[in-house]
Amino acid sequence: MRPKVLVLVAVACCGIFLASPAAPVQQILSGHVPAAVTRLHLLPLSRYAGTNQLTLAIGLPLRNQEALTNLLQQLYDPASTNYHHYLTPEQFAEQFGPRAEDYQAVIAFAKASGFKITGTHPNRTLLDVQASVADIEKALHVRMNQYRHPTESRNFFAPDTEPVLNLAVPVLHIAGLDNFQIPHPLSHIKPLNLGAGTSQLTGSGSDGTYIGNDFRAAYAPGVTLTGAGQSIGILQFSEGFYQSDINAYEAMAGLPNVPVKTILIDGFDGSPGYYNNEAAMDIELVISMAPGLDQVLVYEGKITDDILNQMATDNSAKQLSASWLYSIDPSTAQILQQFAAQGQSFFNAAGDYDAYVEAVDSPADNPAMTIVGGTELATTGPGGAWSSESVWNWGGGSGSGGGISTTYLIPYWQTNVNMTANGGSTSLRNLPDVAAVADDIFIIYGNGVLSGSGGTSSATPLWAGFMALVNEQAAAGGKPAMGFLNPALYAIGLGPAYDSCFHDIISGSNTWAQSPAKFFAVPGYDLCSGWGTPGGAGLIAALAQPDPLQIFPTAGFEFVGATGDSFTNVFQTLTLTNAGKNSAGWTLSNPVLWLTTSVTGGTIGAGASTLATVSLSPSASNLALPPELIRR
Repeated sequence: MRPKVLVLVAVACCGIFLASPAAPVQQILSGHVPAAVTRLHLLPLSRYAGTNQLTLAIGLPLRNQEALTNLLQQLYDPASTNYHHYLTPEQFAEQFGPRAEDYQAVIAFAKASGFKITGTHPNRTLLDVQASVADIEKALHVRMNQYRHPTESRNFFAPDTEPVLNLAVPVLHIAGLDNFQIPHPLSHIKPLNLGAGTSQLTGSGSDGTYIGNDFRAAYAPGVTLTGAGQSIGILQFSEGFYQSDINAYEAMAGLPNVPVKTILIDGFDGSPGYYNNEAAMDIELVISMAPGLDQVLVYEGKITDDILNQMATDNSAKQLSASWLYSIDPSTAQILQQFAAQGQSFFNAAGDYDAYVEAVDSPADNPAMTIVGGTELATTGPGGAWSSESVWNWGGGSGSGGGISTTYLIPYWQTNVNMTANGGSTSLRNLPDVAAVADDIFIIYGNGVLSGSGGTSSATPLWAGFMALVNEQAAAGGKPAMGFLNPALYAIGLGPAYDSCFHDIISGSNTWAQSPAKFFAVPGYDLCSGWGTPGGAGLIAALAQPDPLQIFPTAGFEFVGATGDSFTNVFQTLTLTNAGKNSAGWTLSNPVLWLTTSVTGGTIGAGASTLATVSLSPSASNLALPPELIRR
């Protein structure tokens, strides 16, 4: 009997190529027909008018993907010689960007198809074009239809089949061919009860809301870092803001005027619109957490890939914040890889609809992002210290987003988390990663409107601001930026320094009517607040320390004894943790005669810890007094 053979056929993600001796090379792309069209068997309402104009971003695949994957692993392995040795945008394009001749071939194809070239990108991964629907249908061999949206009160356009290109150069994805998912922000206006005198809140803003230094007092008490030398990039979708609102907020909060620069993309003119509250809040909160920033860069555009790619090729901000939900595609995944390769940290809001019961809203489960949940904060008073926090949950499906991805496998940095108590998955990506306050936030927007606000969209820029403090500290020590944060966050969360680095949220839940049993806050990691909220100087120090060997406690130790008497507290136990992905050796250097250690070296496995006890030797009793203590 013949054995059965399983044959695996690998198909390039950019499409399937078809050719015959008499026909030009064709490639069939994938992922352009919304899943709801096929899953729900939606029937078209009508053809989408051929005279309509669409803005598209044609994506090309990176080269040397295996080498890039290996490099990213090394960049975030503290035991690697490549640890945090980031690339510049020019180096990234040279090593991994599409070839120049391939980019020119796609440009030629677009022009021959009647498309107008509206933008090129220095890493050659995207080509921006504008074209009529009729020209798009002809060039891509599709039929553009209108459909009724299955969950929203609107129509959407999309192709009826996957695009087919008569082009030999591989194309990864074409963004802009449908509008099934429209980006939407995650901020919630909460009117103030001005003058009523009934507030039980503890912030410094109107009606007890939190403003300005309240956030630093809670999450970075006593920290003198201000984000000096750092820039923060903020993503906005076709949404501007009023600079006068930012100026008014800074004046009311007692903050310096931080320069704000707008980068306009895809022909957007920067006009404030209905959601200008989101843009205003994002800017006001990053300045509140990092008032010494060099600048805030606000990227405003229409297509996700264009905005994110501009952030990557600019490489002007090492901390990036997005408080929106939006669709992503294979081109987006490449941009996130470039962020990581260049040492840029990217934070995205987890969503505001409590626990996810089905698919997680894009991109809140993406493992290449640091996903931020929300909390309710209590402090000791206006401008006062952190007092307590619980999971943000207004009820009725409004609260901190969290849950289990149905798309992404569990990433390596999450595999060692015990998921028994929190209800998480041991095989799929869990979210969020961290959290911050998401309620009772004071903002100014709409050309002078004073308001309260909430949502994970407020927690996210606060984390970007906190990251600016971390990177300022790293720069002061001659170290590079932290870059993709999750490996370090989870190493800290699983290590002995966790309690000194995070406010562990153990109260509340993001349960609601459709998910009454999931998820609850528990000690350590959970699926409503992640590891918790920033713990101040402890977390800054832990993140800004690039060595794989972490020693806890981080403070020094001392032995005390009076003259002629014995010492007290004559030993100290230290925990040594290997935060790297490979085994690491360690050796005690420069030992002193009056100190004895239980071990002087050894090897610690990846993610493992060992104990070392230091104690006084008998020779400590013969130490001379310092000259200033000798009585004359």
